Amino acid sequence: MTLPSGKIPVDLLKQVVFKNLGARRNDVVLGPSAGIDGAVINLGNKSLIVSMDPITGALERIGWLSVNVNANDIATFGVEPQFMLSCIMLPENADKRTVETISVQMGQAAKKLGIAIVGGHCETTPGLTSPIVVGCVMGFTEKGNYVTAGGAQPQDTLILTKTAGIEGTAILATDREPQLQKTIKPLILRKAKAYFDRISVVREATEAFKTGGVHAMHDPTEGGIIGGVTEMTEASKLGVEIQENRIPITRETASICKHFKIDPLRLISSGALLIASDQTAAPRIIDRLKQRHVRASIIGSFVKNPKKRTLYRKSGTSDDLPKFVSDHLWIALAKNVELKR
Repeated sequence: MTLPSGKIPVDLLKQVVFKNLGARRNDVVLGPSAGIDGAVINLGNKSLIVSMDPITGALERIGWLSVNVNANDIATFGVEPQFMLSCIMLPENADKRTVETISVQMGQAAKKLGIAIVGGHCETTPGLTSPIVVGCVMGFTEKGNYVTAGGAQPQDTLILTKTAGIEGTAILATDREPQLQKTIKPLILRKAKAYFDRISVVREATEAFKTGGVHAMHDPTEGGIIGGVTEMTEASKLGVEIQENRIPITRETASICKHFKIDPLRLISSGALLIASDQTAAPRIIDRLKQRHVRASIIGSFVKNPKKRTLYRKSGTSDDLPKFVSDHLWIALAKNVELKR
């Protein structure tokens, strides 16, 4: 069976990857599991949070994204990211300018977040057509002082910060600008390309955690809002009810998704943050985020029955949450290739 672009199916992770994890160690509190994007290792009276992610579907801001996307995974534990290692793999036609562009982007992004880049690797890799950057970010916290994507509880309120499809909007507006110029106004494209500046959730995640009442957090990367919510339900062994009309979608995202005929709710959404909180704490969390100029919306709630994963449509109908197959970014990028042929 040929695998789809992007993340491999959860079933394959469970059948193959999770059965080959090397030695068992008592200091590994949380290892690889579906829906959770980091590991927890106890070191004395501290907990070390570690996460790793590649950037493969972007070109222009790949270094910037590698830092911010990996930092986001640490922040969703309620922990500030502190250290980073990177692996930069370049196509055979790469030159000094390519290395410099990626490195400068990474340096600027890391400095803004207070992250030290402490090592890694850089090479030219035969067979690549575009650069790939793999990042690994770490952060320390007091032992046990964190949340995971699997901590949601029945009747928890589900909060979404910002809007759907942020990262996908930025990538498509930047890397597919010539194609989009045929149907989308220049002002909308300029605004969409600036979405890269919305990618970080470090501030809102750490602020929400400090506010109290947060049981789980997750950043919806591949698979978008729908994929992120599904991962939270699987990790928490719960169901969920979502109101489509409460999920904010900007004009820029809607225009680009309409052009490529893709679903904004299934478009990679780094920059948004999903928060499961106690019902009584939700208004306080939303108010604190708004004080920090971060938009926050209640989009649904978690339910006890893990088989109930319902999306209530704007039309008044309801559907089961679509299963993750491939992020709609890949569908859009594939359409562009087809047009070139």
